[in-house]
Amino acid sequence: MAQQTEDTFLGIDVSKTALDLARWGQKEVKQFANDADGIAAMVEMLSSETAVTLIVVEASGGFERAMVTELAAASLPIVVVNPTRVRNFARAKGQLAKTDKIDARMIADFGQAIRPEVRPLGTVEQQLIKALVTRRRQLIDMQTAEKNRRTSINPELLPRLQNHLDWLAAELAEIEEELNDWIAQNTHWREKRAGLESVPGVGEVTAFTLLAELPELGTLSRQKIAALVGLAPFNRDSGRFRG
Repeated sequence: MAQQTEDTFLGIDVSKTALDLARWGQKEVKQFANDADGIAAMVEMLSSETAVTLIVVEASGGFERAMVTELAAASLPIVVVNPTRVRNFARAKGQLAKTDKIDARMIADFGQAIRPEVRPLGTVEQQLIKALVTRRRQLIDMQTAEKNRRTSINPELLPRLQNHLDWLAAELAEIEEELNDWIAQNTHWREKRAGLESVPGVGEVTAFTLLAELPELGTLSRQKIAALVGLAPFNRDSGRFRG
């Protein structure tokens, strides 16, 4: 039976300075600057099309954030995926060696074959919570690395290392306090957090991470949320919080 509508699957490869856009089934790759003007041009072009089924972009260390926000604001079906998923897909197809770089065409192929579900980006408050959770995780990674150096560092440098550890601990405390304050000021967020922490094994850190990573909380079934929870990155054993 002939397909009645022609679906359009797009892949976007993101770098600090450029956005490469490819369409599934086509060799051409169109490039836009990864700045306000380039993003606006991409949004204008895609908004004029009538059959954009799915736009897939890999998480790219934040370089994708402005573009994703603008595409979502234009009601375009954008989804951000873990780069590992695309790489594993390409390897399974035999189209990627271990050190090869994923390109926009492969991302478009992934989108057409896997069709990841478009998820809401969340509110401005949720994006701030996510940024705070991400920063907390980065600080914990630095804290762990510094602690591991204590046994091998020159004893003369131990006071400097301890000063850095003290600074990291203070930064963690500030971020955790800000997270608590943001959630405490909003009844909606307080209720979501209380519901999460009522689940055995879910503590403050896990609850913060889920609130940041899953905009769908409160709108999806328990089964879907449980499936998504399994993908959320947690860092439970440092800072003042546990769980």
